[in-house]
Amino acid sequence: MYTAHARRWEQGWELHVEGVGVTQVRVLEHAKAQVCDLVETMTDNRPAEDDVEVHLDIGDLGTQARNVREMTVQAADLQRRAATASRQVVADMRAAGLSVSDIATVLGVSRGRVSQLIADAPEPTVTVTYRTRPRRPVAARP
Repeated sequence: MYTAHARRWEQGWELHVEGVGVTQVRVLEHAKAQVCDLVETMTDNRPAEDDVEVHLDIGDLGTQARNVREMTVQAADLQRRAATASRQVVADMRAAGLSVSDIATVLGVSRGRVSQLIADAPEPTVTVTYRTRPRRPVAARP
């Protein structure tokens, strides 16, 4: 694993690669490839870009950027979990006998969205049994 510290300079970025040396790039998009080129030049061994980490030395902005990336990953994970839970609850509500319109109202989505969720829904996880009262005998009519 190679770690490069990227520092701004007037022409782009200086990449200080720990234990290897320094190189430059105009834009960060090419930083990993440039680090691989430097390592190959200095060691005759080219690492994979996945084996290169680039850390931005831009103070608080770097910390803020990392926090935003982490929040984005967390939001995507929550979105996936919510989608899975939505499909399951729709399947369970249908199994309980709720109409598409009622499910849409409960979940705050359109009936069309409920239909999409039904199409992608797994088997219901709940078994619904209905309790009914015994019918009263009808009084004989004269």
